[in-house]
Amino acid sequence: MKKVALVGTLLALTGCVRVDNYATIVKAPAPAELAGYWQSSGPQSALVSPEAVASLIITHEGDTLDCRQWQRVIARPGKLILRGDDIYNVTNVLDTYRLKQEGAALNYDGMTLKRVDKPTATCASFLAKKPLTSALP
Repeated sequence: MKKVALVGTLLALTGCVRVDNYATIVKAPAPAELAGYWQSSGPQSALVSPEAVASLIITHEGDTLDCRQWQRVIARPGKLILRGDDIYNVTNVLDTYRLKQEGAALNYDGMTLKRVDKPTATCASFLAKKPLTSALP
């Protein structure tokens, strides 16, 4: 029992966000400067290949789509949550990533994303088949 309490305390002190049930997440609206389409450019060490592309779509209401493509597409809908002053994206498979905007760049899951005008054709195709619950930016 002491080990469980110690681990819980350590997680609280490190600022980790743990989510156990996606359906119970209360979605937070996106700050105006975060809503939109974000995409990696150039090689990213967090991606499997220099040709891989990562996209993050954030609606004003706080719905997200984490869309990564290389030899196949991995697209995961999600929701924004707030923990103190920090904003996190929690995907439907309970992956949790902190969002940190620095000027025109967005740091996300070890990657640097830049704002773009529209999603990649592959991510747009996924959204056409499985739209987010709120309107796209």
